[in-house]
Amino acid sequence: MMGKKAIESARIFVDEFGLDGQLTPEQFLEERESMLQSLFPSCTKLPGVLRLVHHLHANGIPMAVATGSHKRHFALKTQNHQELFSLMHHVVMGDDPEVKAGKPSPDIFLAAMRRFEGNVEPSKCLVFEDAPSGVAAAKNAGMSAVMVPDPRLDASYHKGADQVLSSLLDFKPSEWGLPPFKE
Repeated sequence: MMGKKAIESARIFVDEFGLDGQLTPEQFLEERESMLQSLFPSCTKLPGVLRLVHHLHANGIPMAVATGSHKRHFALKTQNHQELFSLMHHVVMGDDPEVKAGKPSPDIFLAAMRRFEGNVEPSKCLVFEDAPSGVAAAKNAGMSAVMVPDPRLDASYHKGADQVLSSLLDFKPSEWGLPPFKE
């Protein structure tokens, strides 16, 4: 369900757990909201993300965030990480008008690509993803995808990614034609 629009995920949840008639997807989202309000502000950065973002920024590589999160949830998740997000060229969220469908639709990645300066080709974009639907969205957009999945995610969901890493600490920019880290 990761990467999908909230209502789509809620429908899947209600159906898969046989809650039809007991809980509507809309009611599930209402109940979930208070939990998210308390959990999201404590989001932590993945190991290696600061090193990677600072390295790419220092080398003039433009970066964007393309998240299925809506504006209010994104604000909660990122409120303690403003330094990191200030280095992004732009952020495209799931409630952006250009994003008609959630991942695995390529909408969000194509919208993010179009907002870079110049005429950027999808083949020149490298996407970092944790969700199988996000990897599929990147590939559907014609982009390369590096997957950094939750370790609890079954390996059968890793298919489609161009590279799978257990941590961003293992990412080697030079393998992707980017300037190498200066160790």
